[in-house]
Amino acid sequence: MHYRTLGRTGLSVSEIGYGAWGIGKSGWVGADDEESLQALQKAIDLGLNFIDTALGYGNGHSERLVGQVVRKNISKRIYIATKVPPKNGQWPARPGVPVSETFPKDYVIEQTEISLRNLGTETIDVLQFHVWQDDWVGQGDWLEAIQQLKGQGKIRFFGISVNDHEADNVLRAIGTGAIDTVQVIYNVFDQSPEDRLFAACQKQNIGVIVRVPLDEGGLTGKVTPDSTFDTADFRAHYFHGTRKNDVYSRVRNMAADLGVSIDEIPEIALRFALHHPAVSTIIPGMRSIRNAERNMAISDGKALTPQQLKILKKYRWIRNFYA
Repeated sequence: MHYRTLGRTGLSVSEIGYGAWGIGKSGWVGADDEESLQALQKAIDLGLNFIDTALGYGNGHSERLVGQVVRKNISKRIYIATKVPPKNGQWPARPGVPVSETFPKDYVIEQTEISLRNLGTETIDVLQFHVWQDDWVGQGDWLEAIQQLKGQGKIRFFGISVNDHEADNVLRAIGTGAIDTVQVIYNVFDQSPEDRLFAACQKQNIGVIVRVPLDEGGLTGKVTPDSTFDTADFRAHYFHGTRKNDVYSRVRNMAADLGVSIDEIPEIALRFALHHPAVSTIIPGMRSIRNAERNMAISDGKALTPQQLKILKKYRWIRNFYA
């Protein structure tokens, strides 16, 4: 496992982190707690030391599983990032909504205390807001909450999880100096963070956490026109209409252009998400030991070739499957 510094935090985190949405039993359907625990343990055994979860993942279920594993591995330094859900329950954050409706001071402190109890830890390494609007800079008393929590030792660092496909909707916040990390979607299809966000993060020494490196499964090569999802699974909407066909054809064209098999696309996609120097860690989901082993193996120091990157750049795709 290779490690990178998470920006100004100074934390040395594994290139491959653990995205814990899929084990929370909300949004993603089909997780088995015992299998989830085994997959997370396997990842840790292979060198993973950064886990990203959220109070909103199964109303704390993901946090409780993460806490269970972290406490079991007390001899290892594992860093936990979690997120405060918006008080108004709106994902993503809507323009024009005041921050007093999403992250008022007392609410932020209350939700952080709940996360600490779920995790069973005395401190949270990185507390993040789960949504964001950049016009909230200078509004409300949310920053007072962060400063108080830091002063009490309940959190070490603070970050923002950027709205889906709105990579620039955090640039003002970065400029304030109050933000330690940014979490953003970045993958072969969504390359928008390269336009402005990554440079801004590098300038301010902001740690970058990359989510959805496999496009919610679209870049695994497993989504076909015949794929079906439980109606309770968010992917039933994410891949609705012509989307399965669109992803299927693009991934196959990509494999042909690269001269590789479909089975090699997930590895290439993860290496793409890691290739940019602004990126500190990527957080794919891993609900099985097999996936944990495959994903951990990507951190071997091998980079994509310039020719591979040139080909992948052509597959930038302006769309919002979350809409």
